[in-house]
Amino acid sequence: MTNPPDLQMPHLDMDTAVRLRWALRDIKSKRTQLMPINPDDLAKLIELGLVEMQGDAPIITVKGDRTLSRS
Repeated sequence: MTNPPDLQMPHLDMDTAVRLRWALRDIKSKRTQLMPINPDDLAKLIELGLVEMQGDAPIITVKGDRTLSRS
């Protein structure tokens, strides 16, 4: 069995952590035009400091990039 994605969120269940990790990947790859991020997931990523908004576009932060590179 594999460990759930860290995402620095030990209080989240595995499904949520996986969903947020995929959202981060979509943001990093600039796929949000094709597949918009769930507003609740986006708010959580912003709250965790993994994403910030620049205009109307979500942008991954350095912290978010480091989180993805640990996988």
